[in-house]
Amino acid sequence: MPTLPRQQPPSAPEPHLHRQVAESFGTDPERYDRARPRYPDALVERILSGSPGPDVLDVGCGTGIAARQFRAAGSRVLGVEPDARMAAFARGTGIAVDVATFEDWEPAGRQFDAVVAGMAWHWVDPVAGAAKAARVLRPRGRLALFWYVMQPPAEMGDALQEGFRRALPDSPFTMPAASASMLDGYQLMLTKAADGIRLAGGFGQAEQWRFDRTRTYTRSGWLDQLATSGALTRLPAGLLAQVLADVGKVIDTMGGTVTVPHTTLAVTATRAV
Repeated sequence: MPTLPRQQPPSAPEPHLHRQVAESFGTDPERYDRARPRYPDALVERILSGSPGPDVLDVGCGTGIAARQFRAAGSRVLGVEPDARMAAFARGTGIAVDVATFEDWEPAGRQFDAVVAGMAWHWVDPVAGAAKAARVLRPRGRLALFWYVMQPPAEMGDALQEGFRRALPDSPFTMPAASASMLDGYQLMLTKAADGIRLAGGFGQAEQWRFDRTRTYTRSGWLDQLATSGALTRLPAGLLAQVLADVGKVIDTMGGTVTVPHTTLAVTATRAV
């Protein structure tokens, strides 16, 4: 299995410094939970098989999507989530959640066999977060940070770009170019996470895992999950509807469905004894 190089990450934005985006997902937790993809069962199984026990801490657990998958696989899960609205939804599904940012969270002597974060670690300071994970992990406990990457067809990306420009012509924020590789962008986050693990100390060499699959979305299913993306969650309802309508027209020309490659990337390391 490949290991990540020990190098300084390229210059990249620092999402953890922009909490207002991270805390915008709770505007519609029901839609978020309904629309966001689940993680590969093989990822969950591999994390648990490499952990010394069943106690899992889910950082940035959101509505509890990953937490429920780990629970279904036999784990005891505690979530940490800064958005009280998301935490309330997760609690409603039976997941115990502490409301706090991970950096400020108080473990109160609790220890875990695995610390995981799905689509969330970029909102955590990579060095402070890894240092706290090392503190709460038992010896040989596993830190596993993972993201899924979807690469939609270029024409859909073009429609999203154009719709966003029309809705917010004066916005300093821009959508990624349709031709840009989403995997390249996420690789920067994995490299930054691995570098944070190295700088924090207390872990072995970070490794990278990859899981590939495809998923076909209906028009409504794709637009539902698109509306939960950080670029769109803070748009007023009218502008959001305008952007989604532009993308929906493209899906209509594609026969009403879209098949998208899903790649799940993980960076993981084991706590030293």
